Amino acid sequence: MHMRLMLLGGGSALGRALIHLGAEADISFLAPRPPEQGWDSASLTLLLDETRPDALVNLAYYHDWFQAETLDAARLATQERATERLAELCQHHQIILLQPSSYRIFDGTRATAYGEKDEPMPLGLRGQSLLRIEQGVRSICPRHVLLRFGWLYDDSPDGLLGRFLLRAERESVLALADDRRGNPTPVDDAARVMLAVLKQLDCRAPLWGTYHYGGHEATTALAFGQAVLGEARVHRRLAVEDIQAQPHAASPDAAEEPQHAVLSCKKILNTFGIKPRAWRAGLPSLLDRYYRHV
Repeated sequence: MHMRLMLLGGGSALGRALIHLGAEADISFLAPRPPEQGWDSASLTLLLDETRPDALVNLAYYHDWFQAETLDAARLATQERATERLAELCQHHQIILLQPSSYRIFDGTRATAYGEKDEPMPLGLRGQSLLRIEQGVRSICPRHVLLRFGWLYDDSPDGLLGRFLLRAERESVLALADDRRGNPTPVDDAARVMLAVLKQLDCRAPLWGTYHYGGHEATTALAFGQAVLGEARVHRRLAVEDIQAQPHAASPDAAEEPQHAVLSCKKILNTFGIKPRAWRAGLPSLLDRYYRHV
């Protein structure tokens, strides 16, 4: 790797996966510790004025954007301002910016897979914030890659997967939507994709723009939950005895979560040669890591 790489959010689940995968390929990241109050405009300005990397991966707010159960508007607004400042700094210092985003920027009314050219129309605060961040990055920093992920799952106890497994240990019956569809994406697979993008950008290929990635084989929330529980029972006895199908509209998060969240991955395949991996293949290692940590 010729480029000097900086990773904000190296302590996040996706950041750790990226560092681990990079180390296997002899690729290292400068991963500075965030200030006590977290990254903000002032601390980012000082950091990039001093370090001047060639490319930067922004996972500074990964957990909030992809895993947190609830977020308030003020917190998101602070993160938006900091990311806008980050884009300005990247443009000023001619740093390539790799910025993650999410299926949440779509409203989920389209039954077929969403492509990069489809019109965003987010439902909830998180999706609206991510869309504004996307728009800011595009307008401020031309040398960017925006990478929208499907349903991201990691091994953090307070993440999407962790909260689901905790309920499975405490409740005998769970209800999941059988008409909500998406692309489950284990965090290790997301890290693989990000590293593959960085490798090609290192070859000075000007492949700027927006790309979609999600695990192979779109599925329902119900079918994914059943697969997770099947793997979890290898590690621990669970209280849950039955998963009941419920309509998406009856789900507690229906107002914010798109019903149809399947992403088309043709563009990233045609541009970078990145093939989607089956999400089922990533479940055993993900669950193994989760249960080793809880």
